[in-house]
Amino acid sequence: MLTFSLRRLAIGIGMLLALSMLIFLLLRLTPGDPIDAYIDPNIPLSPADLAELRSRLGLDQPLPVQYLAWLQQALTGNLGYSIKRMDQPVLGLVLSRIGPTILLMGTALVISIIVGIATGIVSAVRRNSVTDVSFSVLALAGISSPAFLSALIGLYVFAVRLNWMPSGGMLTPGEPFSVLDLLHHLILPACLLAVAQAALIMRYMRASLLEVLNQDYVRTARAKGVIEFWVIVKHALRNALLPVVTLIGSTIGLAIGGAIFIESVFNWPGMGLLLVDSVETRDYPVIMGATLIIGACVIVVNLLTDMTYAVIDPRIKVG
Repeated sequence: MLTFSLRRLAIGIGMLLALSMLIFLLLRLTPGDPIDAYIDPNIPLSPADLAELRSRLGLDQPLPVQYLAWLQQALTGNLGYSIKRMDQPVLGLVLSRIGPTILLMGTALVISIIVGIATGIVSAVRRNSVTDVSFSVLALAGISSPAFLSALIGLYVFAVRLNWMPSGGMLTPGEPFSVLDLLHHLILPACLLAVAQAALIMRYMRASLLEVLNQDYVRTARAKGVIEFWVIVKHALRNALLPVVTLIGSTIGLAIGGAIFIESVFNWPGMGLLLVDSVETRDYPVIMGATLIIGACVIVVNLLTDMTYAVIDPRIKVG
């Protein structure tokens, strides 16, 4: 397990390095001059002043030199300073936003796992019934609905029309902190973020459990008179969970993409909203830092997912 983990960690570091190179290159290929983000358009600067500023920022160097200079600082934990918030280091700014994002995504993940596995089990046990067809239709609708559409519909229905939930924010402005107030603001965006994941988990859980229920050892357990509940829980469910675990790990990236839309629509003060604001203002250091940390989180989750395989199915050997 240790050798396997170290090898996967080395692969993850290589992927993270490639990701940083790709994002750095894409940002440099975007239309416009990066120097424009550092100057006030209302204050005219002479060509000599622009050249001096460009030299001071290292923008007069070739792209490989600029990237290596950034990478050298990043390896020490220095991701630079925000262009629009000159007094705030990028690392501190991103870390201050990662908590709300983890709370939102963690809650959505728990909801999607519980709902997806439960509905998948019910659909598999009651195959071709009205319940199975209903869950399948809902799952198809959830998979087909993009995150921004689900967010807008949920906001209109539950916040505007029914007025059951707040329309945005993480806490009520001017009110003292309250866990109930936080949950009141959290439940709607978390549920909307969980829609697509829950639908995918439900479909995979149903298909995997149906396959396992047709195995010989399941039929043998039934022939011995084991209660159907224990046949499913003890004999079938654990073996059917392996593809679902794979799916959960692979959908973390999907959840991050959905969180960007959800946070933008609900003004949730997380990394998604920070990334959108940084793209709009062309805050290059924040974009690089946020993307790097998001990529690192996805790689760590995938590593933990791979290590979970051996816990769920002891037949899997890692080495």
